[in-house]
Amino acid sequence: MSHPAIVSGGSAAAPVPLHEILPWAIFVGLLFVLALYFVGVEEGAVSIFNSSYVHEFVHDGRHLLGFPCH
Repeated sequence: MSHPAIVSGGSAAAPVPLHEILPWAIFVGLLFVLALYFVGVEEGAVSIFNSSYVHEFVHDGRHLLGFPCH
């Protein structure tokens, strides 16, 4: 019985080219920066939203990551 990850002939799988990984890496990086903004910066002074709903939603995560908020 052959293993599904092994290509016939015993050769290893080809590496994924950088031009195929780069768009996904940029997308994940932008999502990370957006999440970091909402957890770390969205507090009221430079907030996108006028209410404190975002601040209260990420409040515990903010303290867990070491961002001061009061």
